[in-house]
Amino acid sequence: MRCMVLIKATEKTEAGVLPTAEQMAAMDKFGEEMIEAGVVVLDGAGLKPTSKGARIVFSGGKPTVLDGPFAETKELVAGFSMIQVKSLAEAIELLSRGPFDGGEIVEIRPLYEAEDFA
Repeated sequence: MRCMVLIKATEKTEAGVLPTAEQMAAMDKFGEEMIEAGVVVLDGAGLKPTSKGARIVFSGGKPTVLDGPFAETKELVAGFSMIQVKSLAEAIELLSRGPFDGGEIVEIRPLYEAEDFA
């Protein structure tokens, strides 16, 4: 099962505060633990703050471009990982042990697979 892991934004991530060396080391260690547990990490990255991005909103078939930053930090994404696990329960168990300590919210969303459409 492939899952998208979304790390929700915080005030710090939206301010462009980068992780400390200690936080990066903890994330690297956690990534190694996930791999040792049999998780396949397909991709992942941190996202720049929404002040560096844009949205395209479609209404009546016409696009409107909105420059960031965007409100409602709790609805924004600061980073992601794409992982392959045996089950959602496994992803929850592993990610519950993650090096998160700054009020982060981690959302795990399974991807549709070909068999879902059979």
